[in-house]
Amino acid sequence: MRVVEDDVHTTCSDADKSRHVSLVLAHKPSMGNASSMLTQYDIEEVQQHCNHAFTQQEIVSLYHRFCQLDRNNCGFISSDEFLSIPEFSVNPLSQSLLRMLDGLNFKGFVAFLSAFSPRATLQQKIEFIFKVYDSDCNGKVTFSDMLKALRDMTGPFMSEQQKEEVLTRVLEEAGYTKDSLLVLSDFMKILGYSGLKMEVEVPVD
Repeated sequence: MRVVEDDVHTTCSDADKSRHVSLVLAHKPSMGNASSMLTQYDIEEVQQHCNHAFTQQEIVSLYHRFCQLDRNNCGFISSDEFLSIPEFSVNPLSQSLLRMLDGLNFKGFVAFLSAFSPRATLQQKIEFIFKVYDSDCNGKVTFSDMLKALRDMTGPFMSEQQKEEVLTRVLEEAGYTKDSLLVLSDFMKILGYSGLKMEVEVPVD
């Protein structure tokens, strides 16, 4: 499983405001006997739970990957199991994602990935990003929350002053200030026309 940020641009120019986050499941499992552990009813239930973001074949493939990650065969994936994936452990947003991933069962695992599906709506994608930024899960995002995420994504490639200037510019263009407490509808307003692109690749046999 390869979790990467692909071509994430954060600058003051309008052309660079788009965010492109790609989450790739690089492993291609064999179909084997594990698929028999999912009944047709199970597959349809999971598909409905994720709003048909994945096909039934993709759900079976995701189940193979889930079983490989669930090393203790307990039906849940722990943060340690996710961190065992080298590509995930070095991802700059791994700690924020772990908060959302730790203890997920298979249905929750698929629901988490559904935001990256090309079939997901823009609102679903923005809701996912909002959860990443909402570090204390209180339904509000502050300037500090966004600055922390930007630090994680850009590292030393931008100075602290540049990061603050970028966020301030983006907020002001949307009619907000550094003191604004943003809720989900505010994120929809800010990112609704941003050219946001998030993808998941699920190999199927």
